[in-house]
Amino acid sequence: MKALYVDCGMGAAGDMLTAALLELLPDPDGFLEELNALGIPGVKYQKEASVKCGITGTHMRVTIHGEEEESHDHDHDHDHHHDHDHDHDYDHHHDHDHDHDHDHHHGHHHASMGDIEHIVRDHLHLPQKVQDDVMAVYGLIAAAESQVHGKPVTEIHFHEVGTMDAIADVVAVCLLIDKLAPSEIIVSPIHVGSGQVHCAHGILPVPAPATALILKDVPIYGGSIRGELCTPTGAALLKHFATKFGSMPAMRVNAIGYGMGKKDFEAANCVRAILGETEVTAGGQGEEACRKQVDREDIFELSCNVDDMTGEEIGFAMERLFEAGARDVYTVPIGMKKNRPGILIRTLCTEEKKEGIVETIFKHTTTIGIRECAMKRYVLSRSVETVETPGGTIHRKISEGYGTKREKAEFEDLARIAREQGISLWEARENLNA
Repeated sequence: MKALYVDCGMGAAGDMLTAALLELLPDPDGFLEELNALGIPGVKYQKEASVKCGITGTHMRVTIHGEEEESHDHDHDHDHHHDHDHDHDYDHHHDHDHDHDHDHHHGHHHASMGDIEHIVRDHLHLPQKVQDDVMAVYGLIAAAESQVHGKPVTEIHFHEVGTMDAIADVVAVCLLIDKLAPSEIIVSPIHVGSGQVHCAHGILPVPAPATALILKDVPIYGGSIRGELCTPTGAALLKHFATKFGSMPAMRVNAIGYGMGKKDFEAANCVRAILGETEVTAGGQGEEACRKQVDREDIFELSCNVDDMTGEEIGFAMERLFEAGARDVYTVPIGMKKNRPGILIRTLCTEEKKEGIVETIFKHTTTIGIRECAMKRYVLSRSVETVETPGGTIHRKISEGYGTKREKAEFEDLARIAREQGISLWEARENLNA
């Protein structure tokens, strides 16, 4: 099974993750051309070689209308103005829920979730899944900002994370994950740094408030390095995509990428990404342990019954559960006491996501009780391959194991071909098999 391991021994930011994942591609220059053709207003992506502690990696540079976005002062639409010093220099200092202390001031448009969704869904040529991933990442950041500032999500207006360079980072990482198509993403415990940061409201601890909220239920640690090593955007990307947190599994390594920050420390200031296969190990017990990891996993089933929610409300709750990291959410019609028709809402999740899922169920449904069932799940190994066809590029999902192999074209690709050629989905599928 294709696995991606992300080493966050020096924290993470959106640009560092972009650079690390970019190095895993066989044609990074071609991917940069694809990024620059997306049409993010004024944005241009560039990669530069960078060396930290003798290790060569990639530094990502994003310019907006020809200028690189550095740290800025911002005025919040909801009356928050922050000035902030940073010990940890990233490629773009937009990944923070507070602003930066600089001698120059710039006015910025503050984007709402609706503004960001309009850009992502209506103006960028992205696959539907990538659009959904981008909005889910922003959903995590918005929820944290909402709690920090005591405002509803609808009133949150992004400052640092709402600028075009931040959108560029989130879009790039989501598209890279889609291109790499790992079946499993394992993230190391995250080094968040230590010390304090200064803002207009006073002295705040590291990790910053929004980052700390996003990383709830995620293994994190501090250390001797003074400064803020993990940004809200980096935290949200990792939390959204990680299938689990822990040490690197037994795997055959195919590619290694290093995404570099700007500042120099006694430790190499980078994110390291390792792509490989977990089916193959050095035989014996290691091979059997790897097979168990591939074929069976621990899963939790969380269930509740409701009889006083509308279909729209249940649909909204299901969307929030998927954003919280649920593996699957589904409903079953049931009969309840007093002869009332009701709905059973059932959610599958990993242990790492369980507490967040429980909170989400209580927040977005009317239930007053949740049932938990721990179980093991048998799974086929999954991978995605890119195939060139007369109708264009498609992604083919492959599942195999236990003597079975299945292949299926990505629905969104079939739908695109059907729309472009004015044919039915069945005809589009048949043409691929011809």
